[in-house]
Amino acid sequence: MIKAIFITVRTGSSRLPKKCLLEISGKPAIAHLIERVKHSKLKDKIILCTTGLKADDVLCGIAKEEGIDYFRGPVKDKLMRWLGAVKKFNVEFFVTADGDDLFCEPELIDLAFKQYDKYKPDFIEGGADLACGSFTYGIKASALEKACSIKDTQDTEMMWTYFKDTGLFKVEELRGVPALYKRPEIRMTLDYPEDFIFFKKVITELQNKTGYVSLGEIIKYLDKNPEVVKINQHLQKVFLENQLRKTGLILKKGGKL
Repeated sequence: MIKAIFITVRTGSSRLPKKCLLEISGKPAIAHLIERVKHSKLKDKIILCTTGLKADDVLCGIAKEEGIDYFRGPVKDKLMRWLGAVKKFNVEFFVTADGDDLFCEPELIDLAFKQYDKYKPDFIEGGADLACGSFTYGIKASALEKACSIKDTQDTEMMWTYFKDTGLFKVEELRGVPALYKRPEIRMTLDYPEDFIFFKKVITELQNKTGYVSLGEIIKYLDKNPEVVKINQHLQKVFLENQLRKTGLILKKGGKL
């Protein structure tokens, strides 16, 4: 069984152009995420999932430099992009690390791998009380294939609805999450200029630490520096409302609800 981490990223962005390539401490933002998820102890592969657009050639180059695999697929159809990667690399289960979530936590990724090994859910979500950006989703490959077969749209950016709202899949919340990580007031995703200021501040402050800086250490730093949390905290409501507007369940005739 291949357990993989899929880093989902493309250079196209409207609110913060080419945000994944913005430089922090001498390297592009996406490189910080790649290096972070390498600390997962249970992954077999890390695969950068991007598009076939010429503009995303640079991301494939970064993947090569970082020594990870990459897959190129549709621009808007995230589900089909993942399905292509699943088939190419023979993946049975994967955890997604959104390219915006520079502090996605390897400990939580490994909890998802363990949960899949024990309970075999189709879909694992982090829960509303987790710090935003610390964990995304875990998905069983066979469930992904089924979701692709029932959808009737190529725009699957808000893909979670096909697993959670159809009644077709075994959905579980991530188990065993440390209480320290249950901090919904902390926003750690790169979508607006203020988010970039937040990440740059935290990474710059902690960069002198040797080795991997855990989410626990990041949260302890933020607790000591609450003014840093406030840099982008006000954007979370706008962010969630924007996601809700984009969410829509479009099924082929005969699909369940």
